Amino acid sequence: MNMQHVDNALSPHGGTLVDRCVADKEKAVQMVDDCAAVLRIRGTCARNLINIAYGFYSPLEGFMNRKEVESVCNNMTLSSGHLWSLPIVCDITPETEKQLGIKEGDYVLMEYHNIPFAVLQVDEIFSFDKDAMIRSIYGMNNVDHPGVKAVHALSDRFLSGPVWLINPPVFHDPYDQFFFTPKTLREKFRRRHWNRVLAFHTTSVPHLGHEWLMKASWFLHQAKGMLVSCAVGEKRLGDCIDECVLLCHKELVNAGYFRDNTHVVSMMLWDRWYAGPREAVMHAIMRKNLGCTGHVFGKNHAQPEGTADSWAAHYAFRDLPDLGISSVLSKEWFYCEQCGGMTYSDFCGHNNRTQKIESQSVCSLLSTGVRPPMHLLRSEVFDTTIGAADKYGFGDGYVTQEYLVKRNPIFTLNKF
Repeated sequence: MNMQHVDNALSPHGGTLVDRCVADKEKAVQMVDDCAAVLRIRGTCARNLINIAYGFYSPLEGFMNRKEVESVCNNMTLSSGHLWSLPIVCDITPETEKQLGIKEGDYVLMEYHNIPFAVLQVDEIFSFDKDAMIRSIYGMNNVDHPGVKAVHALSDRFLSGPVWLINPPVFHDPYDQFFFTPKTLREKFRRRHWNRVLAFHTTSVPHLGHEWLMKASWFLHQAKGMLVSCAVGEKRLGDCIDECVLLCHKELVNAGYFRDNTHVVSMMLWDRWYAGPREAVMHAIMRKNLGCTGHVFGKNHAQPEGTADSWAAHYAFRDLPDLGISSVLSKEWFYCEQCGGMTYSDFCGHNNRTQKIESQSVCSLLSTGVRPPMHLLRSEVFDTTIGAADKYGFGDGYVTQEYLVKRNPIFTLNKF
């Protein structure tokens, strides 16, 4: 890996928390007037814009140019030398590029659902070999892999350059309870005197295995606080619906399984890459920007089961420089009849008496309405899932075709 001599341990990443939000309405209006074209963007691009503008992606100030994408794919660094593992790009079809007449140097108004959202100053328009990008990120080109499919679905041209958010997102119920910017979270940690904060990344309703993984990792990191950081964004059939994930993790606090003064549930806009170790590094960088000092990594982190080494994320940081956030590595927690409770894979030798807790098995129980036993899932979590399914999921706590079509928006924009 070709690494320049930079301090990757600085927190936020790069040393400064990026803020690309324009609070002055008159300035925002003037920026819109200066734009040469209007580009209507999709959900993934909008979510990336929010992450750039609020500093989740510090030190990025905009979408990557060709040099940055090449550096990230080939070296896992930005051109500055700072560690970075996944390309953050704004794709555009050649037809749209031609129709809008966008040129390098132009200011482009980015609209989301036909409402002004952000301004992009175009510094480069380029193409990139998507097959090469896939080989670098995934080490293969399996067309059935969900991450590979997502990269293949990108358009053939890319716009790069700095962005400004001119119309802040308005988050809807229940997301408005859980969206905290890096600046807000850092201030929350400061007020609570949390000098050591452990991040737990999740896209699932919490079962007992998750709960004990968090508790054990909290002790291992000698943490003052636990940040449950739920990844909210694009969904696939069979996923837990985002509303259930957020509300069920919060219910663990409401029901007293975690103390409120050591536990915070938040959300992060993130469309999964399913990129295993590379995505694990990206998760660590983003949670470092939130103010966390440690990050939990378990089995099959950020990758579909059976597509690679189940523990690949445990080795992701071995040959990397100090990233300024500790990797807290955990194996499996499960229920053992002989031990009489939850236990850990490195402790328990009762191979024929254990019940490994898989999210899929819990999902199937919830979908049928059958109440899982307490050693699989807290009864309060089950009840919360049923309530959230009825309110947000059209009767199902897991993503259906109806949910994909009709789900409530995560956020909308005010008229500009």
